[in-house]
Amino acid sequence: MEQPRKVVIIGAGGRDYHNYNVLFRDNPRYRVIAFLATQIPGITGKRYPASLAGRLYPNGIPILSIEVLEDIVKTYGVDDIVLSFSDLTYSELGGYLSRALATGANFIILGPRDTMLEASKPVLAITGVKTGVGKSSVSREVVRVLVGKGYRVGVVRHPMAYGDLELMALEKLHTIDDLDKYKTTIEEREEYEHYLRMGLTVYAGVDYGRILGIVEKENDIILWDGGNNDWPFYRPDFHITVADAMRPGIERNSYPGEVNIRIADAVIINKVDQAGEEDVETIKQNVKELNPDAYVSLAVSEVSVDKPELVKNKRVVVIEDSPTVTHGGLPYAAGYVAARKYGAREIVDPKPCAVGVIAEMYKRYRHIGPVIPSTGYTQEQLRDLEETLKNIDAEAIVLGTPSDITRLISVDKPVVRVSFRVRIVDGPSIEDYIDMFLRRARRKLLE
Repeated sequence: MEQPRKVVIIGAGGRDYHNYNVLFRDNPRYRVIAFLATQIPGITGKRYPASLAGRLYPNGIPILSIEVLEDIVKTYGVDDIVLSFSDLTYSELGGYLSRALATGANFIILGPRDTMLEASKPVLAITGVKTGVGKSSVSREVVRVLVGKGYRVGVVRHPMAYGDLELMALEKLHTIDDLDKYKTTIEEREEYEHYLRMGLTVYAGVDYGRILGIVEKENDIILWDGGNNDWPFYRPDFHITVADAMRPGIERNSYPGEVNIRIADAVIINKVDQAGEEDVETIKQNVKELNPDAYVSLAVSEVSVDKPELVKNKRVVVIEDSPTVTHGGLPYAAGYVAARKYGAREIVDPKPCAVGVIAEMYKRYRHIGPVIPSTGYTQEQLRDLEETLKNIDAEAIVLGTPSDITRLISVDKPVVRVSFRVRIVDGPSIEDYIDMFLRRARRKLLE
């Protein structure tokens, strides 16, 4: 009898578990030795539980650090190293490729054909070329239009499985209180809260096959709101990819951002009001070369605050959503833009006051500007964020993340909340794209 191939899966608490579930779970051809975690601090040292791992792994599967890759391959004779996470530049991807091949093992990336699940209900997918492009603001506009047309829309978010995996195997969130029920992190709240405030149900978790079965029964249309720059877990009937005018070239120099451009039906180039015409033209040309059949629209991201009087002529400290300014590669995001727009006298540099994981983020991601990443995946990290904020001499906190951090930590300064809304200024509108989607999805809607 042929011996099973020994596998390790490199991931970041999202795509890695999905790939395992669709290809490796209950598959006797493979033996998964471990998940190796990267990108997200504080998620190692536990196990993918037996209840999710299937009949071949009665004790679950260890989740270790990427740092032990070479030792694991040598100790267990690993055959295949499966890369299963996103938001990588091609330089970073090449580093993982070289490191894996240097062990003598195979380096494997599973493609859309083997990892996209088929849905019986229409799927409209929103993805990005990189974290921080404004993908979720596009998703919100799409939802507003669909709900306005009378459709029941189930929002399925890309996984952020950093906590108790059994608790979050299948998450169905209706209200803000459900964020506490599932012990969600700041990053999860950043992506869920705005939908909950719109009265929508958000589905997420670990097992996206089970999630699909539920969301299909309860909704007319599925909106896939992608994470990082991953491609969808569900095969879309219409696919919109969002590019970033402030980062020209990333649409053809990131994995799997370029994949998303190539497979998109439409590309929205966001933040054109913050970029030069030359940069916008560069992106338009790149899109045309990569996917000449894609529709292209230009959009602006309009930033506003709820308490402008607390910003104007004040010394403020800015918090941005962590993935955007860490592995997303941006020095700042909506919070910094809002602080400048509304006339802050000074944006205080928080780096000298940072402690714990916040200080570590600045050392690891040296491109971060004078803003605080909202890193808070564990209670210890939340304490580090809280202490960092208390150490800073500022008159207000400008909160660039949609997450209400005051539900998780104690703050000693008034909080100004930032919101941003995408608006198409050239090319097909959101309504136009939805009409295209509905025409394609007519058969599924009638079934």
